[in-house]
Amino acid sequence: MDAKAHRNAELAWTGIRVAFGLSLAGFHGWAKVFGGKMPDFVKTVAALGLPAPTFFAWCAGLSEFLGGALVAIGLFARPAAVFPAITMLVALYRHRVDPIAKWELATLYLVVMLACVLRGPGPYSLDARWFERLT
Repeated sequence: MDAKAHRNAELAWTGIRVAFGLSLAGFHGWAKVFGGKMPDFVKTVAALGLPAPTFFAWCAGLSEFLGGALVAIGLFARPAAVFPAITMLVALYRHRVDPIAKWELATLYLVVMLACVLRGPGPYSLDARWFERLT
């Protein structure tokens, strides 16, 4: 791959990482952690039959908010992406019998977070700036 194509591929990955990270943090995590949606989310988690639904609901909300934000800025992106990926696996389980529109978004977030775990955040990230070995 020539230098221009490589740079364009890195810019494209950065756009995907930032867009999905900000979307996950801003639309999903923020609503749960700061937007008053946590009580209803705790009920949803309890309906899954998980023990300690309040604990796991907070874990999911924080993983979406903090994990999404860290992926977006590319700081500790690989480990940060693991937690929202696990949350999206649970979301896929939750929506397994729903129409595709309900589980499509969880699938997209899962794929991007797994890509970040496997690929790293790339050269346009705080990891690359501060810890080059992590990218």
